[in-house]
Amino acid sequence: MGFIKKILSWVLSTVYYFVYLICILIFHPLQWLSFNIFGYQSHKIVVDYLSYSLMRCLFFLGTRVKIVNPYKIPTDKPLIVVSNHQSTQDIAPLMWFFRANHPKYVAKIELQKGIPSLSYNLRHGGSVLIDRNNPKQAITALKQFAQYIEKNRYAALIFPEGTRSKNGIPHPFKDNGLKILVKYMPSAVVVPVTINNSWSVYKNGKYPLHLFDTISLTIHKPIAANSVDFNQLFTQTEHVIVSAINKAN
Repeated sequence: MGFIKKILSWVLSTVYYFVYLICILIFHPLQWLSFNIFGYQSHKIVVDYLSYSLMRCLFFLGTRVKIVNPYKIPTDKPLIVVSNHQSTQDIAPLMWFFRANHPKYVAKIELQKGIPSLSYNLRHGGSVLIDRNNPKQAITALKQFAQYIEKNRYAALIFPEGTRSKNGIPHPFKDNGLKILVKYMPSAVVVPVTINNSWSVYKNGKYPLHLFDTISLTIHKPIAANSVDFNQLFTQTEHVIVSAINKAN
């Protein structure tokens, strides 16, 4: 049985990567056309369905995405979505779920090129690319990004760990990026999110991928950023996210 499952994982992983590649290659020119000819709103719709398609690619691994949200997420205020980070599989579900809020990422500058569709969206979709080796650039870029999100009442998505926790055990949260966002987004609502089990897709490495997982996103109670002082906000946000991480990870 173990041999059969191993063969199955190789076959399904190959199918998954093939379909994933087709998606990002198809959506790359669609993004270019929508952005350059029809503008922001058209580009956003294409990115929404790119996110949905990439999330659905997991079907070929027998993996499903479960989103638990008992709260009403405001669409008339800027959001700061704060989440733990387990793998690249975190991205598409967050983008799809918060699509009504026009989600934009705080991402490392290395991602600005080299990945069809994804790099294009990071460069042109309103996200911010920061150089972690250049604090001055990072602070300036984050300030401008926060003001842009505040003005347009969009959603800023940030992973305070700074890097993926590849075994599901979270790294300590860093407060610098979140502090700048809160400072320049006075009307923002902070939405903590806990992601579970997305790391498991890669528990055996990038090839073959692990099969038949359930990735879950748990949306926690939104917090008005100006309702408490920053230290309390940061501690409270980290605690609620980390405490909901599946201990089985």
